[in-house]
Amino acid sequence: MRIFSGIRSSGDKTLGNYSGGFRQYVATQEQGDAFFCVVDLHSITTPFEPELLHEATLSVAGWLFATGLDPDRSTVFVQSHVQAHAEAAWLLGAVTSFGELRRMTQFKERSEEQDFVSSGLFNYPVLMAGDILLYEADIVPIGDDQRQHLELARNIAERFNGRFGDTFKVPEAVYPEEGARIKNLQEPERLMSTTRGAPAGVVRMIDPPDEVRKKFKTAVTDSGTEVRHDPEGKPGVSNLIEIMAVVTGASIADVEGRFDGQGYGAFKEGVAEAVVELLSPIQERYNALRADEGELRRMLAQGADKARGASAPILETMYERMGFVRP
Repeated sequence: MRIFSGIRSSGDKTLGNYSGGFRQYVATQEQGDAFFCVVDLHSITTPFEPELLHEATLSVAGWLFATGLDPDRSTVFVQSHVQAHAEAAWLLGAVTSFGELRRMTQFKERSEEQDFVSSGLFNYPVLMAGDILLYEADIVPIGDDQRQHLELARNIAERFNGRFGDTFKVPEAVYPEEGARIKNLQEPERLMSTTRGAPAGVVRMIDPPDEVRKKFKTAVTDSGTEVRHDPEGKPGVSNLIEIMAVVTGASIADVEGRFDGQGYGAFKEGVAEAVVELLSPIQERYNALRADEGELRRMLAQGADKARGASAPILETMYERMGFVRP
C-alpha cells in the first residue's frame, strides 16, 4: 500500500498538528510505502517572510522525524526539492474547473482575512492534488479540515482518467477517529492555530512544561463540574477530553471514567501532565536534530532522491497522455 501526506511549513507547530498530522503519519508508516512531504510551495500562498519560510521548513522536518518518522521506513522530503510537484499542478489545472476552486471553503475563509489574495491561494487545491496523485497513493492521512480538498483531488483524478486514460489511483482519506480537530483552549469554537484565536489557548510543540501546565490550568470549561464528552453543550470540556484521548491513547469513555467526580481542577491538571509527558521526549529529539542541521539536511536529501524516482513515471505518463512532444 502507498501512503502520502504533507504538512505546511509555516508557524510553530501545535498540539493540533500533532493530533491531526504527526501521530497519524507515524501510525501509517507501518502500513506500507510511505511518503511524507514538507509542503513549502503551499506556504507561499499566504503572506510570508523568506527567512521565516526557511526556518519553518527545517523546523517542520525536525518535528516529522522527532515525532517518530523513520527515514529508513518512510520517504520524508521537501516539496520544492521535487520539481514534479509544480509541473503536475500546472497539468492538472487543465482538468480542474474555476467553479470547483471557487467553492473551496478554506479559500473563502482565508481570502476574507487578507487584503492581497494571491492566485496561489485559489489554486492551492490543485497543487495538493498533484502532491497526492504523483505517488499513486492508496491512502492519505489528513486532518479533518482537508476533507474538501481531498475530495477535489479524487474528482480531478477521475476526470483525468476519464479524459486521457487510466493514469491515477483514486485515493482514500484517513482521518483520526478522535482528536481530528483539536480546539483552542480559550476559544473551543476555534481550531488550535498559531494564526487565529487566543495565543494563551494554543499549545505549541516547543512549549516548555510549565508553559503547558499554565495554559491547561486556565483552559475554558463550563459552569458545571462533570467531565463528560458533549461537544455541543460542553465544548471546552469535550476538547480537553479529546486531547487526553489523543495523548494517552485512551478512549473517550475511559477518560470520562477516570476523572468521574474529580472536578475540573484535577481533570485539567491530569491533561496537562499527560501532554507534558508526551512532549518532553519529542522535544529532546527535536532539539538534537536542530543542533545537527547537516544530518537533518542529509535525511531530507535522501528523501528527495527517492521521491523524484517515485514521482517521475507518473509525471511522464501525464505528459505523454496529454499529447506533449517529449524530448
